[in-house]
Amino acid sequence: MAISRLGSIRVVYRLRIDNGTPFADVYTAVANAGGEIVAMDMHSVEEQHSIRDITVTVHSDAEREAVTASLAAVGGVHIVHVSDRTFLVHLGGKIGTLLKVPVKNRDDLSMVYTPGVARVSQAIHEDVSKVFQLTIKRNTVAVVTDGSAVLGLGNIGPEAALPVMEGKAMLFKQFADIDAFPICLATQDVDQIVETVMNIAPVFGGINLEDISSPRCFAIEEELRRRLDIPVFHDDQHGTAVVLLAGLMNAVRVCGKRLEDLRVVVVGIGAAGVASTRILLSAGVRDIVGVDRAGAIVPGESYDNPVWRWYAEHTNPRRVRGGVRDALRGADVFIGVSGPGVLEPEDLDLMAADPIVFAMANPTPEVDPERVVGRARVIATGRSDYPNQINNVLAFPGMFKGALACRAREINEEMKLAAARAIAGVVGEEELSEEYIVPSVFNRRVAEAVAHAVEEAAYRTGVARRERRAAAEEARAGE
Repeated sequence: MAISRLGSIRVVYRLRIDNGTPFADVYTAVANAGGEIVAMDMHSVEEQHSIRDITVTVHSDAEREAVTASLAAVGGVHIVHVSDRTFLVHLGGKIGTLLKVPVKNRDDLSMVYTPGVARVSQAIHEDVSKVFQLTIKRNTVAVVTDGSAVLGLGNIGPEAALPVMEGKAMLFKQFADIDAFPICLATQDVDQIVETVMNIAPVFGGINLEDISSPRCFAIEEELRRRLDIPVFHDDQHGTAVVLLAGLMNAVRVCGKRLEDLRVVVVGIGAAGVASTRILLSAGVRDIVGVDRAGAIVPGESYDNPVWRWYAEHTNPRRVRGGVRDALRGADVFIGVSGPGVLEPEDLDLMAADPIVFAMANPTPEVDPERVVGRARVIATGRSDYPNQINNVLAFPGMFKGALACRAREINEEMKLAAARAIAGVVGEEELSEEYIVPSVFNRRVAEAVAHAVEEAAYRTGVARRERRAAAEEARAGE
């Protein structure tokens, strides 16, 4: 199966079909152009014709155009309207606000706004910590981007990034009941981004940085973490790393290996690659070789990129040199966070027995998973149409839920490790297999397990500001 660039696209065609025209002609036209009819609805029947809606699945814009042209060429068939279901979902945006308290009369108005609200504002003025109790701050996250590294699209700017950030906000609400709002900034200057986030931070209980290009993302996160007393989490780095580690924890169980004995090759030493390496080192992996466009990163070499200098100091204990194939000799694990075409199926023959392949470039992995079946013992990707999807939604909702519940000052390394262990633990021993090393993103146990583990780790490491007793009493009061 060829891996599509955009995945499945659903297009709805409203057709006026003259009486006497076989519907089979429509099926043939769609199939010949590379599409597939997945639904058909009769809209109306007239004396001379019928109006039908057909839903067609295609895999690219080019296929969609081909289907449209093919249908237009069918005698007795007229295209009335064409709509892309994905675009319809986004009309007017995907999120909004809801009132928690109805405003039905003057008495309601006087409490939620003036004059009653003044007493609440004064209480916060006298004790600023009450902002967590008396405002949306307690359960609200800012999803911040500059649009410089969006999905597989690259530097498309803040406006084009907005639909993605809206989607991220939806996932926060759906999986953890956290209110999130997209903040798309019209600047890519590190200092301006930091200052802007600092200035809006009073509203939010946490900051989720998203789709900011490397290496700027490192400096932005580091400075915000230093200056803010709420969790700052760059999901492209740490969300990926947490779910990767969870998957690897279970993959080694399948293969009968141990984390500390692994030889790991990481290809793509950007935001996700560096964060993944950090968490693997924290989890006990000792032998990691990072490879980027210029080849393996080697201790003792000089690098202009400060992140690569750190990488050289903490990885590659055997001082492996060369490219991907050189690094793969005898390796147990391939981790790809780069782009398509990095790995060939025969490269796996260089690896140790029962190789583990995490080809996570999205939307097109480093190697077509179907080409390495039989060569790799465990295969994971970032795609939803293959088993073992390494999807950040397994991590960030529960992590923020746990951090907000205890009013953590930050999300530290122990909290990330706890989240990874919790995700891995949702897959039971009787369920574990080569094709099931991470739970489904729709498994409702995941967010709760992660939230509990993260909250416990926050208390254990001293970054939680909320007393356990107060948290328990408030939870009981809300029941």
